[in-house]
Amino acid sequence: MIHRRVGRKLKRTWSHKKSLMCNLATDLFLHKKLVTTEAKAKELRPFAESLITRARIALRNEQNGNLPNARPNKAGEVATVSKDFVQRRQVGRFIRNKAVLQELFDTIAPAVATRDGGYTRIIKLSPRRGDAARIAIIELVDFSAAQDGVVRRKKKAAPASKAKTSAPVEAIAPVAAPIVEEVAPEVEEVIEDTVEAPVDAVEIQTETTETAETSEETAVEEAPAGDDATTDSAEASADGGDASAE
Repeated sequence: MIHRRVGRKLKRTWSHKKSLMCNLATDLFLHKKLVTTEAKAKELRPFAESLITRARIALRNEQNGNLPNARPNKAGEVATVSKDFVQRRQVGRFIRNKAVLQELFDTIAPAVATRDGGYTRIIKLSPRRGDAARIAIIELVDFSAAQDGVVRRKKKAAPASKAKTSAPVEAIAPVAAPIVEEVAPEVEEVIEDTVEAPVDAVEIQTETTETAETSEETAVEEAPAGDDATTDSAEASADGGDASAE
């Protein structure tokens, strides 16, 4: 018959699993909330609740005065005991951090003094990105945010009516008119400049044609005068030849 094989091995040896549970319980008592895989959370839950139960027993013994008497010293004096050190030593085997141990006995135990079991809560989350491992949150019930069991969702904003949407369009229309009026004079000035430029070019062309015509007329007038002079010189030379022949 197989014994001592209940629970999940978590792919670890017994010593490794024990160290894992101690570390997870320490972080849970310190931060009151822990995000881990669902399998680890389910294994941590009974382990952590057993330690909280021991803290509750110690608190009840301290309140009722059910504490063992301390051993007398050499002088025979017996010191009064105000804390249950037996339960603290038993829990200290697993919680090695003294600050967390004091937090468990002084803060967590009084908060769950009236709760008989069920000190923790497991909330499942969406699968982890990458390996799709199932993730869960394990937290202390008395230190979590208040839950009323009602799921509240954000409501979508109602679409605006047509009258409301048309109002801004009417307000924008008058603003566009002055912009067009300011641009119009600039266009007219550009047109005037472009029109004046060809007129100046035409005037320059007419002046050049007039000067060319005057130069041609003067050349024509000078040409006949030269021809007359050549004819006169030719006649004079002919008369001189005749005179020498006689």
